[in-house]
Amino acid sequence: MKQQSVVVETVFLRAVVVLIGVGALTFLLWEPHFEGRNANATAFEVYFNDPFLAYAYFVSISFFVALYQAFKVLGYAGTNRLFSVATVKALRTIRFCALAMIAFVLVGEAFLMLPNADELPPAIAMGLFILFGSTVVVTTTSVLEKTLQQALSKDAEKTSTT
Repeated sequence: MKQQSVVVETVFLRAVVVLIGVGALTFLLWEPHFEGRNANATAFEVYFNDPFLAYAYFVSISFFVALYQAFKVLGYAGTNRLFSVATVKALRTIRFCALAMIAFVLVGEAFLMLPNADELPPAIAMGLFILFGSTVVVTTTSVLEKTLQQALSKDAEKTSTT
């Protein structure tokens, strides 16, 4: 009965991860059409005359890779393989993706500060929001990865001594 509740919980969490991914993709595709300077632009002008939008799409790759890895970790949890090397690798990938997001956002913030003083406050607020979330992800995955590695090494020691 307990195993069945774990499976239901991981299926629910995997569905949440998928919904986050779909929501983020929808936002990435929908938002540029309603942005102030793109409100009356054609689709070609929106997507091909805005280098910052191309940069945002490039940066989003690391976000979607991290979501995929989180989906895999939840799959490992659902199949009772949470304490495995594959989980540690997935957590490491999530951490690297979050670190990449931090670096990309810092570069984007520096780029926005140069010529556009009028767009500075909203851009800084969005950047700080993303930086905060990425920092939480880096910290959490680092702790989880270290804990799993310690559990795996203790299990390996226990196996080798018996």
